Amino acid sequence: MSLLHLPHHDGSPLYVSDEAPALGDTVTVRVRTSAGDPVDEIWLRTTYDAEPVFHPTTSTTSGDVVWWEARLPVHNPVTHYRFLLVRGQEQEWLTGAGLVGHDLPDSADFRLTAYPEAPDWGRDAVVYQVFPDRFARSDAAAEHPTPHWAVPAGWDDEVVFEGSDPRTPLQLFGGDLDGITEHLDHVADVGADVVYTTPVFPGESNHRYNATTFTSVDPLLGGDEAYARLSTAVHARGWRILGDLTTNHTGDTHEWFTSAQADPDDPHRSFYYFDDDGSYACWMGHGTLPKINHANLDLRHAMVEGPDSVVGRWLRPPFDVDGWRIDVANMTGRLGATDVAHEVARAVRGTAEALRPAPWVIGEHNHDATGDVDGDGWHGTMNYSGFSWPVWSWLRDPSSPARPFGRPAPVARRDGPAVVDTFRAWQGTLGWRATAASWNILGSHDSARIRTVVGGDAAVHRVAAGLQFTLPGVPMIFAGDEIGLEGVNGEDSRRPMPWDRRDEWDTRTLATYADLARLRREHPALRRGGLRWAHVDADTIAHLREHPDGSVLVITRRAAGAGFTLPVTASRHLFGSEPGGTDLVPGPDGTQVPGADGPRCDVWALDTE
Repeated sequence: MSLLHLPHHDGSPLYVSDEAPALGDTVTVRVRTSAGDPVDEIWLRTTYDAEPVFHPTTSTTSGDVVWWEARLPVHNPVTHYRFLLVRGQEQEWLTGAGLVGHDLPDSADFRLTAYPEAPDWGRDAVVYQVFPDRFARSDAAAEHPTPHWAVPAGWDDEVVFEGSDPRTPLQLFGGDLDGITEHLDHVADVGADVVYTTPVFPGESNHRYNATTFTSVDPLLGGDEAYARLSTAVHARGWRILGDLTTNHTGDTHEWFTSAQADPDDPHRSFYYFDDDGSYACWMGHGTLPKINHANLDLRHAMVEGPDSVVGRWLRPPFDVDGWRIDVANMTGRLGATDVAHEVARAVRGTAEALRPAPWVIGEHNHDATGDVDGDGWHGTMNYSGFSWPVWSWLRDPSSPARPFGRPAPVARRDGPAVVDTFRAWQGTLGWRATAASWNILGSHDSARIRTVVGGDAAVHRVAAGLQFTLPGVPMIFAGDEIGLEGVNGEDSRRPMPWDRRDEWDTRTLATYADLARLRREHPALRRGGLRWAHVDADTIAHLREHPDGSVLVITRRAAGAGFTLPVTASRHLFGSEPGGTDLVPGPDGTQVPGADGPRCDVWALDTE
């Protein structure tokens, strides 16, 4: 049965007159209901300084659609609101998580934020993530000396990925930044326009999250000059480049830490959490990753505040980074009774905004970023919980060894209704604007590859890509996903790109990514449109992205399934992840969506009449 008759509101232009209002503005908000599912009255409930206040709505009817409109004062920097629907003696709340028939807390309320929104280029982007050691070697890479800590590897060697193997973080394949620059044509072929690299600072590991300094680029990657060349080449294409910064910890060989450890009176001692016996706080028990003390104002000035801080200096020439992905953002500034996380997030964003006209700051958060992304800190998050894990749970092959990092068991395989409920819950909790600015991730350098999650099934992989590009959020592609690379966990997923073995590439999936990126750019609905769920069953998820400039219908199937009808207009077929696909023509009982003989994703443009 179609879900399109259900009452609906979201933060998109059809429902909110201004998604980035100023404090003190009044915004028009609208609810859509169906004349065939009558509602007697709707009240807008908001809060003034945490006190509930109700505002009336007015209604107009156009055919089967009833629009309810109210004026919402933006009284607080983050204004919460919901709608009370009255049907005779029955009442329901319409919240960010959907329609609820009982009273509930404010955590899933819709919200408007009076802080500046994420930059347009970020909202419209397709992000391509590169792990520098494994992406590409330039000719100059052979001249880079092998450090004492490294275990050298040939480009076609197998990755050592068992977490207990000491070689895992030390295995060095020798990719460098000039290698990335030389392969930007491939990034263009994928359809991406933002290059995000994991850290480029020196560190005694292949991942470089254990930095020894923040003042220079690792010579193994080509040094400062190679990073400047990459940034220049990226910007010459009209693209952007994002850096990766760990604000939660340094490496135990970092110049600040070695000075602090050697001398209890060293001024850097207060940059960390040392106990009297010389022990210190570190990330998740790893002594090589000592935790930074952001309660110390000198550390904060050195790390995140001002143009000469670590955050600031890389945003300026010659590097001109356009923003940051902040590693372990959820733990930054938090330790026991200390919690200055919001202050740090505000400082990072404030520094970036002072140095660049429209920076983008994304915080890594492995679970629930509620409250961390609806203010003046991180614009969005790497949306594992709100996107990655529900997609995995719908499409995972039961025999796949892949599991989310930090979880002792694989995600449960769930049917469509449970997956949609998960999407709704997280979108309601994070808020519309933060969801739209967060990253839709099928996998990253920290997780299994999507191709392994789906048991190697290329068609199901392409269904996952369809969701990645058509649901609210910004697609982030981990280099190699587009050609079908596999990996059972984060370390195994860091396999070198097989440039010399193109016969192994899944070129059909590569073309699918490129087609989806093109569609996303051509249709504002896929970047800025609202989201209504149209039809959901165990193996099928259909959703509608609505925008004043045109709406788009997306139907994804994880298996063969029968046709069904939807109350939509005639629709032009734009994309199919598998052969076939046809325009949709309305009939007397609705518009018939054809069945499918296997997994596939299809996209249609709805007739504007």
